[in-house]
Amino acid sequence: MNQHLPQYCGSCWAHGAVSALADRIKIARGGKGIDIQLSVQHILNCANVGSCHGGSLNGPYQWMAQQSKSGTGISYASGNPYMACSSESREGICPYGDWTCNALNVARTCGTFGQKCVGLSDFPNATVADYGHISGAAAMQKEIYARGPISCTIDAEPIVDYTSGIATKRSFSTDHVISVVGWGTDGAEGLYWLVRNSWGEYWGENGYVRVKSGALALEEACTWAVPGSFTAPEFSNQVHCFEDGSNCDAATK
Repeated sequence: MNQHLPQYCGSCWAHGAVSALADRIKIARGGKGIDIQLSVQHILNCANVGSCHGGSLNGPYQWMAQQSKSGTGISYASGNPYMACSSESREGICPYGDWTCNALNVARTCGTFGQKCVGLSDFPNATVADYGHISGAAAMQKEIYARGPISCTIDAEPIVDYTSGIATKRSFSTDHVISVVGWGTDGAEGLYWLVRNSWGEYWGENGYVRVKSGALALEEACTWAVPGSFTAPEFSNQVHCFEDGSNCDAATK
């Protein structure tokens, strides 16, 4: 997971929320089945809670919960892959694309044999049943143990050049959002958090960083979401569209 490909995009706030929710869906499935990848680009295109120049910690889950009231939630990345662009982006390919919230930018497919691309009226998606906010080490441990990873703010400046070990610097402000997936205990540093970043697996400990409890302002603000429904084979709720999407074309529905 790298928020900066195919070009720079400050979408950590969306990646942190989406990756934590995807983990919770995996937990809800008992660890079975192919991993479900949710669409960060859907949030960038439609949520209006941030952009490639920053966003809200709470916004993604608030938007997903609102969307879920209609019975259809966030699309899967297979129908809306991450392009690292939002409507005001000027980096890389972004000025040449359409990043507005239309059917093509929610979920789409393109026919193999020269057919046009179509926005889909029916598509795999996941909804949110509930969400909330926590802070403090004890509350974080309780929530992660009970239901899975959470999304939290962090001071990223001290870990830009992190390669391994436990980050220990105390901070009083935050500028980044990550997923906290668990914790451990070190003989020298005590309690630490296992944090998944969105800078790619080449960074840190295969994309992760261990953060000492009380460091990097990590325990100041976190958010969580409970999965509602999600499209998965074991629920027999598959979407049955033709290869070219013509029978699911949102423009004709």
